[in-house]
Amino acid sequence: MSCCAYRVDTTSRLAQWRIENLASFAYRKSDPFRIGKWNWHLSVEKSRSLIIKLYPEISKSTRDNPPIASFVIKVVSSTEDRKCLIHPVVDKLLKCNEDFAWPIEIPLTKNFIIDVEFLDLKTSSLQGNEVCSIWGEGSSERQSNQTALTLLGRMLSEGIHTDILINASDGSIAAHRAVLASRSPVFRGMFSHNLMENELSAVDIPDMSIEACQAFLSYIYGNIRNDTFLMHRLALVRAADKYDVSDLKEACQESLIEDIDNGNALERLQYAALYHLPRLKISCTTYLVKFAKIFDVRDEFNTFLQCGDRELVAEVFNEVLDAWRGF
Repeated sequence: MSCCAYRVDTTSRLAQWRIENLASFAYRKSDPFRIGKWNWHLSVEKSRSLIIKLYPEISKSTRDNPPIASFVIKVVSSTEDRKCLIHPVVDKLLKCNEDFAWPIEIPLTKNFIIDVEFLDLKTSSLQGNEVCSIWGEGSSERQSNQTALTLLGRMLSEGIHTDILINASDGSIAAHRAVLASRSPVFRGMFSHNLMENELSAVDIPDMSIEACQAFLSYIYGNIRNDTFLMHRLALVRAADKYDVSDLKEACQESLIEDIDNGNALERLQYAALYHLPRLKISCTTYLVKFAKIFDVRDEFNTFLQCGDRELVAEVFNEVLDAWRGF
């Protein structure tokens, strides 16, 4: 049989499969075709009746985020009478080849066309708490947001109409009051009152290097690179806490949890206590005590016992005692 017998012709939202010479008892499955984010298959099974199925190709993305499809599927006879059967489907969750099956009892010739017009394709958001269309407003909104972030980043990198100077320990960066105030209630308070920073059009951040300060501003403006973020996480935690940028603080906590090891566990434990990062604190304590890594960093731990915050030292010591009681 010709390979064309399995090919599905498509446009952006329309799929059409021409069936020729389908025997009285037969099964045929189309080649995969792309609509939206997914590869799809059509299949036909003919015995006493004709059963048509539409389903996405099985993959990790399909399992994690299956499509919710609205479409109109038609079967059109290739004979002169052009007999047409229509079946509309609204918001059908499609995970496998059993989720949509259309049995047709009316006899058809062995030559016909299956026509599928996709009206909408939806999927769950990354947070899993809402269903969004991958077309239309959702797509334009994402594009608009991405364009806005790109242009906002250019305002910082190119110094477009800046009106405030950020003085780090070893350099200065020009920025915008409105952007800083929109992202930080601390900055907003500075610029809303006759404080020194507002009068002098300058903010001093002497505890940050120019590189760390640039990373902080890049995050605020929405154009920070991942390698820059990773390099300056600890400095960013301090800045996020000081200027009350809660989403940055949470992003740092998430990232710092991911790569705890012998070389950084004690330092991060102390940062977690100082800047109120409870999940990082639990993760570091678990790593050191429950996984017995504390024995791999004895010298550093002895220094921590002598010089660390007394309350934190007592907490860790109690965790160690509790772990030993379990043996």
